[in-house]
Formats: sequence, C-alpha cells, structure tokens
Amino acid sequence: MAEPSSRDAEPRAATSSPLATREPFATPISFGFQKTVRILKAAEFRRVYKQGTRFTGKYFAAFCLRVTRATAVASEASATQGTSVAREASPACGTPAAMPSGGPRLGFTVPRAFGKAVLRNRAKRRLREILRVRLPELAPEWDIVINPRRSAIAAPVEELQREVDRLVTQCRKH
Repeated sequence: MAEPSSRDAEPRAATSSPLATREPFATPISFGFQKTVRILKAAEFRRVYKQGTRFTGKYFAAFCLRVTRATAVASEASATQGTSVAREASPACGTPAAMPSGGPRLGFTVPRAFGKAVLRNRAKRRLREILRVRLPELAPEWDIVINPRRSAIAAPVEELQREVDRLVTQCRKH
C-alpha cells in the first residue's frame, strides 16, 4: 500500500510566512508600538534620564520627562517652508505637520546583568503590553523610560497593572 502524499496530509500552519501574521484582508494582528511611540535614540534616552523625574516601584523604575512637541513641529514646519512665521501645514502636503503629532513615547532599557535575553525580553514584553493598553490615558507630552526589575518577570499581571496605574496617575499630577 502506498504512503499518503504530502498533499493528503493535514495542513500545517505556515509560521514563517508573512501571511501567517495577518488576517485575511491584510489587517495586521499585531498591536505593536509604532516608531512614533518609541524612544529610539541614545541621546533621547540620556535626556530623559538626566532631565526627567524618577518614579520607583516594586517592579520597575520609570523616568518621566515632559516635552513640548507642538512647538518643535511648528518650528520645523516654518523652517521647511522658508518663512519666519510658524503656520500649520495641511496634512496632505508632506511637511512635518503631516507626521503624527506625537503623543507619549516609551522606551525600555534592561541591562545584561538582568539575565539572559529571554528574561530581558519577557520583562519588556509584559510591561510594554500593559502600557500599550494605558497609552491613550497619558498626556501626549510625556517621554517615559522604563527599567524593569527582576521581580517583574514573575509578578502577577494585576500587580503590574496596579504599578502602571500608579505611574499614569503620577504623570497626570505633574
């Protein structure tokens, strides 16, 4: 008797395919952070550490810095348009005013002394998801850098959420 061919076998998930991460109509399943929501440059991290206020908790330390983004966008728009008066550009013309207006930005730093990469990434991933849900509640002028502690790996989600709630209320006070 002949063995069944691969066409007769049960279909398997194509995890390495780009289509595996998308729903049928090319809608991404992932709710990750866009680049506009992340702090990416080392100079930006240093500025938040140096000028920001420190918030300490059981599961992470956070550095919060209030930044005025609207004036930066307006000054960039006036520089690109060649005028000395700052005016708003229409979103259709491709000037810096067409870029997302910002909003709160987040950065995560975890030193190698924290543990292996799996543990470092797990701690960042847990906190990032909790913060992603709460991101609309933060005022758009905040830059926040989070330094997870080892206790964040095994902490219950409810406790991490409480800690993030404290951070959000702390940012609202200032």
